[in-house]
Amino acid sequence: MIILDYKDTRPIYEQVVDKLQKLIINGVLEPDSKMPSVRNLAMELSINPGTIQKAYAELERKGFLYTIKGRGNFVTYNEGLYVLKKEEYRGKIDRLLTEAEEIGISRTEMLDSLKEGEK
Repeated sequence: MIILDYKDTRPIYEQVVDKLQKLIINGVLEPDSKMPSVRNLAMELSINPGTIQKAYAELERKGFLYTIKGRGNFVTYNEGLYVLKKEEYRGKIDRLLTEAEEIGISRTEMLDSLKEGEK
């Protein structure tokens, strides 16, 4: 389900948030499905339960999860989340293209590199 990269400079909870967001957006975790308990997921990933709790809280804040007291965390999904994530990626791409131009790589050259990667 989730593979953590201990060489990644981001905190573990951010990696968990990122991986779970992708699973939700891609439909792997279906709307209204129950998430693993904090304790179970922490044991599965061999990390502190507080880390999972923090990740779940962040996902709830962003609108990817909702909590039912005494029952656990559940997946929520709406098209708006997908659109927001898509816009976030577009922003990242724009920043990357701008940075590339600053060091002398044209947008055309960058886009050609992306097209080559599709093959």
